[in-house]
Amino acid sequence: MHIVNRISIKILIIMLTASILWSCDRQKNMRGYDFIPDMVYSQAYETYSTNPNFKDSVTMRVPVNGTVPIGYLPFRYTLDSLSRVKAGNELVIPFLPTDDVLARGKLIFTTFCIGCHGVLGKGDGQLYSSGLYPLKPRDISASPTAKLKDGQIYHTITLGFGSMMPHGAQIRPEDRWKLVLYVRELQKQAQVARDTITGGKAK
Repeated sequence: MHIVNRISIKILIIMLTASILWSCDRQKNMRGYDFIPDMVYSQAYETYSTNPNFKDSVTMRVPVNGTVPIGYLPFRYTLDSLSRVKAGNELVIPFLPTDDVLARGKLIFTTFCIGCHGVLGKGDGQLYSSGLYPLKPRDISASPTAKLKDGQIYHTITLGFGSMMPHGAQIRPEDRWKLVLYVRELQKQAQVARDTITGGKAK
């Protein structure tokens, strides 16, 4: 039994020694041998470096005309009133106002909009009420925003409008639509509150 244990210890020592020696590279000052050298010593070029593989020596290539990134939907409208109206006539919400969709819209609203427009969308957000922002944001819970078409609101979120900055780069297209639906929900709630005060019926 003792002989077996000694042999096992010797084998273990040999294996550990071999592993240590194998882990040392040729220069003895870097990490071990590379099991996948093609990935370690790839021939990649930095984005703005020259590249001998192309005639113009430019590494960063221009996309082929007519192509768009995967998952990206081109927005073919411009920042002007006519284009905004056109977007209202052409764009249609691809979602229904389900609980999940409205919850996502509320999250987006809380993240990007509440600072200016306030919790209920009345334009009384912290940036304005604290005096940090001098212009009162639009009350999106009432007219004239409530009279805008869905595509117009989507256009405004994407490209901005008046003093409102564009949010197309920060909010994904599907989330913009969910945000539109949540804005509609805020408008419904505001209408119910007004009808309660006036004794009318919610529309």
